[in-house]
Amino acid sequence: MTGIRYDRELQQYRDLMEVPSRFDEGFSWTALIGALFIALMMVPGAMYMQLLAGIGVGPAAQWVTVILFIEVARRAHKRLRRAEVFVLFYMAGAVMMASPHGLAQGPVRILFHQFFAQSRAATGMGVAEQLPEWFAPTDPTVLAERNFFNPAWYPAIGLVVFQFLMSRVNLTVLSYGLFRVASDIEKLPFPMAPIGAQGITALAEQQSEESKEGQQEEDDGNWRWRIFSIGGVLGMGFGAIYTGLPTFSTAFLDESITILPIPFTDWTRQTGSFLPAVATGLSFDMGQLVLGMVLPFFAMLGSFIGLMITFLLNPILYRFGILWSWTPADETVQTLFKNNVDFYFSFAIGIAIAIALAGFWQVWRGIAARRREKKRRLQAQGDVAEMIEHKGPPPDRGDLNPALIIGLYVLVSMAYILLSGHLIDWHRGVMIVLVFFAFLYTPLLSYVTARLEGMSGQVVEIPMVREAAFILSGYTGGVDVWFLPIPMGNFGQRTVFWRQAELTGTRFWSLWKVELLLMPIVVVASILFAQFLWSLSPIPGPQYPYAQTIWELNAANQCIIYTATLGRHSAFAEAFNVRYLAAGAGFGVAMFAIMSLLHLPVMLVYGVVRGLNQTLPHVVIPQFIGALIGRYYFERRMGLRWRQYAPVIMAGFACGMGLVTILGVGAIFLAQSVIEIPF
Repeated sequence: MTGIRYDRELQQYRDLMEVPSRFDEGFSWTALIGALFIALMMVPGAMYMQLLAGIGVGPAAQWVTVILFIEVARRAHKRLRRAEVFVLFYMAGAVMMASPHGLAQGPVRILFHQFFAQSRAATGMGVAEQLPEWFAPTDPTVLAERNFFNPAWYPAIGLVVFQFLMSRVNLTVLSYGLFRVASDIEKLPFPMAPIGAQGITALAEQQSEESKEGQQEEDDGNWRWRIFSIGGVLGMGFGAIYTGLPTFSTAFLDESITILPIPFTDWTRQTGSFLPAVATGLSFDMGQLVLGMVLPFFAMLGSFIGLMITFLLNPILYRFGILWSWTPADETVQTLFKNNVDFYFSFAIGIAIAIALAGFWQVWRGIAARRREKKRRLQAQGDVAEMIEHKGPPPDRGDLNPALIIGLYVLVSMAYILLSGHLIDWHRGVMIVLVFFAFLYTPLLSYVTARLEGMSGQVVEIPMVREAAFILSGYTGGVDVWFLPIPMGNFGQRTVFWRQAELTGTRFWSLWKVELLLMPIVVVASILFAQFLWSLSPIPGPQYPYAQTIWELNAANQCIIYTATLGRHSAFAEAFNVRYLAAGAGFGVAMFAIMSLLHLPVMLVYGVVRGLNQTLPHVVIPQFIGALIGRYYFERRMGLRWRQYAPVIMAGFACGMGLVTILGVGAIFLAQSVIEIPF
């Protein structure tokens, strides 16, 4: 695309696949059975694994389901088409929404709600006493029962289900409409889409390749299976030590046996004498090492540079009294929270504003470049080029009428606005904010992100918009406003999914059917298994070291915002500092300007921002080590083919590790289900 400069690294990801000449129906009853299999067999294990170690098994569940059903089809002398494999893979992943990272999405987030209502942060900052009943009951007697089927929980569960269903409709409809604009009309390349589609097509190709005689050792299906198997063996071996041993020991012993610390080892107290206000430690999760091999190298390099800047900057800020809350007795969680309140809360907002501005600038530059290219092509070729430019989508792809897309989005947005208005007693300022989010902010931000995804695989986010909007609305009646179901989101990133479906030759009507059938399955599976886990023991607790360590930090950071509408001096007033915000914005703009002048990869900038106290420092080091190994060992030995190997290795690793953990979880469930007879 003339006029747009792409990073050399991103160029390696482009044009790996071509759109097929025809589109097949991917939905079948086989796919539905696969989704039910995941819901019954994988979801509880995935939820447990997330609570235990903060690790999702979505890829593992997806690959296991697809491989299992391919093997069953093979023994029935049938072959799953590429579209069927894609839909099966997608359905398995959608069901795993019952156990997302951080339990922040989907109906299963009610597990975090019950914890938040009892957390030290919410109680200490005066938030818990003002929680509305449609977020979580606050009666200690009800919470002590650990029973989501108590009528006191019905309003909270109903609201969570409403938010989930409406957000799925908005996500599917608006992202599809944006895909039509970015891909069909503007012809953006979507460089990251082929990566996700490669593994899917490999499974379908393997079936056809196996039927051919004289197959070469390096045929596509062959090498993908071999690389996937290597990753699976590595995952099973490491998983047996990291999560398998603690899980199995919990099932049969009074205490769990842990060889490698979960979620990380904490050195903050030991290093505080020479690195004050710096959180130090290391994650021993091998998955972080593998992830570093897969993600773009310059993003990992930037994260490491950002971490080093933090190591140098925090002691200086401590000496000058800016990070004044830190004490030598603080560990990682306390250090991160106090640093956030003292400085990084406002500084990070400023940096994020700079990133958002840079994202909008990239989009504007891309639009201008495309217009220049289109004008040049039209001048060179005449009306023929214009006819090609406006050619419609393939007739058998299964597209929807644009009027239906707009109508569904308006209908869902009005449902959000009316319900939130009822819950907030029709506060005028809040109602204006809801309309702004539904019909201006969400469509605009989603479009900008869709274009950025289509051009360079990036996402733009504008920080603190929700928080600023509610604070400026004039609402000071408590914390209810923060838990409203609001029509706000960034659905542009989802456009990559539709491009992947197109690359795999999947008819879009298959995906509409999947959404209609999956939503009830996800809702029921989430609530039932959340109730089952909570009934076994308190969550978080000693059995769940990740949740016990991280959830309190998450709750404390959220409470900083929630106190802004209490109508009194709050933690938000202490954390928000305009000078620090301006410093962050200036730093971010300067970084982008320098990177642009030096023609450095834009991924380096995003990585630096990520490393600046925006993520646990303990995972940055293993990810960077993995990036070094991938780039300077494997890529030098294998060339660009390593870019194809790495995602498959990671999928196999996640599959192997997830299988071991799920077996351990099954042992726990069996042990907990045993009824001891007293004679």
